[in-house]
Amino acid sequence: MQIQDTYKTIKKPAEGFFKDRGSKFYAFAFPVNNESEVNENRAALRKKFHDARHHVYAFHIGLSQPIYRSSDDGEPANSSGPPVLGQIKSFGLTDILVVVIRYFGGTKLGIPGLINAYKTATANALTNAEIIEKTVTQKLCFTFDYPVMNDIMRMTKDEDVKIGKQEFLESCFLELDVKISKFDALRNKLVQIKSVQIKD
Repeated sequence: MQIQDTYKTIKKPAEGFFKDRGSKFYAFAFPVNNESEVNENRAALRKKFHDARHHVYAFHIGLSQPIYRSSDDGEPANSSGPPVLGQIKSFGLTDILVVVIRYFGGTKLGIPGLINAYKTATANALTNAEIIEKTVTQKLCFTFDYPVMNDIMRMTKDEDVKIGKQEFLESCFLELDVKISKFDALRNKLVQIKSVQIKD
């Protein structure tokens, strides 16, 4: 099974808007790293738009074992939260929260109308967002003796890994940022070099 080590998210908050038969749908997308950031952003919007009838939301966090959730917030079941989450997935994004705030316009839209409205407002916000690609890395720390310095440096260059910390005292210390897909292979190569000691 291939390990995925890149993912797409949004660089900064973005907004979208959709209107249908008087109802206004304001969509807000945020980059988030955990559920506490989800809750903070939702609380800030609740405070700012306290007079809105519905605060529908969905979020998707993580890569290999993602956490995702959606809420209809009083709208008919599955008419609003799932369409928002569906747009996040169709844009291929993670580490993101989208909240769509509805101001009721006096006319009921029906389930198809609601699905379309929440989907379109979300798509509008995500289209307006700056989508970036990030790489998932894992730190690999180890010490080694000076005689193998050239071998180690050549390997880091060949494997295209980023060096974080480095110390050259009595022995040498390196901290590498390695793509998770390359981590095990690189660790195994290092272990075979004399004097290398991996720090777990």
